Amino acid sequence: MSNIRIAAAGDSSILIEFEKEIRPDINQKISATVQLLKAQHTPGVIDIIPAFCSLLINYDPRVISFDEMKKRLEEILKIEVKAGESRKRVYEIPVCYGGKYGPDIQTIADNAGLSIEEVIQIHSSCDYLIYMLGFLPGFCYLGGLDERIHTPRLANPRLKISAGSVGIGGSQTGIYPLDSPGGWQLMGMTPVKTYDPDREVPILVEAGDYIRFIPIDEEEYLRIKDLVEKNEYEVVIREGE
Repeated sequence: MSNIRIAAAGDSSILIEFEKEIRPDINQKISATVQLLKAQHTPGVIDIIPAFCSLLINYDPRVISFDEMKKRLEEILKIEVKAGESRKRVYEIPVCYGGKYGPDIQTIADNAGLSIEEVIQIHSSCDYLIYMLGFLPGFCYLGGLDERIHTPRLANPRLKISAGSVGIGGSQTGIYPLDSPGGWQLMGMTPVKTYDPDREVPILVEAGDYIRFIPIDEEEYLRIKDLVEKNEYEVVIREGE
């Protein structure tokens, strides 16, 4: 990655631009840089915000200057991170597909020329890389959706989509962490809260982690939902290959 560029972004932010395309190896480098920055506890760093191809660092210029910050970043970026060195965390997110939980799943199936069962199997058969968080607290921008089930967004977005809804919007899939307007095609719902302001760590996942959707029936959905409300449910986290 020889095209990395470091530039000022205002008087208290610095932007690292890695590449101009979205790729897993670029995301790995961004995630590794985030971890190295956190491990070094650089004085003056206020916030670290990863995106698809860039990383924004907000800092206090009274504590550290732009030149000093840039120098530290240049040293960190010289560290090569080989594929497989960093641990792959996969969060297993249970989803009740179809019916009242996923009112648009038939539309997704019709658009793909597949059965509902085939759509569910495809959607739940891979680990999705979280490239970045944004739009809403805990909203994950996921990569890896199978092209067979890419589905156009709704022509007329809904005024309210319930928290926990799982949907497809074009070439992306994701989970709505809060009640929100939205135009994605809804295929299911998870009882897991990917964002909970009352939790010690409100956002469940981080950029660089992975999500795997696990099909469940309504009975299991209601059982898990009850446990979540009682703060007795723990999301399964496994190490991926």
